[in-house]
Amino acid sequence: MKKKRLLVGMSGASGAPIAVELLKQLKKEESVESHLIVTRGAELTLRQETGLSLEDVKALADVSYDNASIGARPASGSFQMEGMVIVPCSMKTAAGIVSGYSENLLLRAADVMLKERRRLVLVARESPFSTVHLRNLYELSQMGVVIMPPVLTYYNHPGSLEDCTRYAAQRIMRQFGLNEDGYEWEGM
Repeated sequence: MKKKRLLVGMSGASGAPIAVELLKQLKKEESVESHLIVTRGAELTLRQETGLSLEDVKALADVSYDNASIGARPASGSFQMEGMVIVPCSMKTAAGIVSGYSENLLLRAADVMLKERRRLVLVARESPFSTVHLRNLYELSQMGVVIMPPVLTYYNHPGSLEDCTRYAAQRIMRQFGLNEDGYEWEGM
């Protein structure tokens, strides 16, 4: 069975634990091959929020790429990918994507997702959003991008921050038809 390739990008915003949890959950999915791109800003945030090194996180992915390697496989539409999630997605990264400013592999890979009409999910991390942020996110949404801030939920009765992080990762996976066994709203 050929595995689905899912590209996980991390940019320099708060929320690195969600990306780490997502990669851990993807490891359990036998049908998925995870690919990873980490920006320099994400690497710094990763250390502060999780205490993990870049090498620790790369070890969670099946394949990883240097963000400066603009000619790596995810830079081409001929490299078949199921889709891409950027978690966390900084507003700088969102601005780069919406304007087509593909100065690094992360931005180029997102550009490829758009041009190939593949699923692109941005776990947008900022609060509050400025008018510029909202305009950029709106434009991305109009292009078919899924904008998915990691909003807290209470109906699943989280008992810890880890529960919230796990649930956010599960919600991301569902965008790609994965983790169908996760928590589901049952109504009132």
